[in-house]
Amino acid sequence: MGGCLRSLPWMPDQAAALVTARLRDRAYPEDFDYLRDVLRLAEGTEDLWREYVDGVTRSVRCFPGVLDGLQGLRREGWTLGIATNGAVDIQRAKLDVTGLTGLFDGVTISEGVGARKPERALFDAAAAACGVPLSAGGWLVGDNPTTDIAGAQAAGLRAAWVAGGREWTDGPP
Repeated sequence: MGGCLRSLPWMPDQAAALVTARLRDRAYPEDFDYLRDVLRLAEGTEDLWREYVDGVTRSVRCFPGVLDGLQGLRREGWTLGIATNGAVDIQRAKLDVTGLTGLFDGVTISEGVGARKPERALFDAAAAACGVPLSAGGWLVGDNPTTDIAGAQAAGLRAAWVAGGREWTDGPP
């Protein structure tokens, strides 16, 4: 998307602000229909979407120790799953490029199931994708106090927060 925005002859800072505001919380192909119309871009929606997904994918990295830690949990017999909000294209591409895909028993992406964290339906779908009932319990490790931690707790799971250098400011205790 950056290449497309740089080609705009008018107000690139305002265009960038519009794109940032539209894609801040999540991005889906239909967002690019909107941006294409508002910014009068010549590129097709699918081309814009693919450029965005590719850009996101190029920027993704695992935290140090994540792959080793997950492999250790697998060796210990843990069932591992992913429950994530977002577009299937983006989330699958991020998992593939980081090498995480093969480490999980199930991957559940909100767009694919029609429910988003903190909705219980996403946690139910994630447990089912791993071949276990949600009532069996388990852990959710996440970075969002509201969608991850509070959502997991409401679904009957234990939760651990990945701070990523941030201070805990809100959410459940």
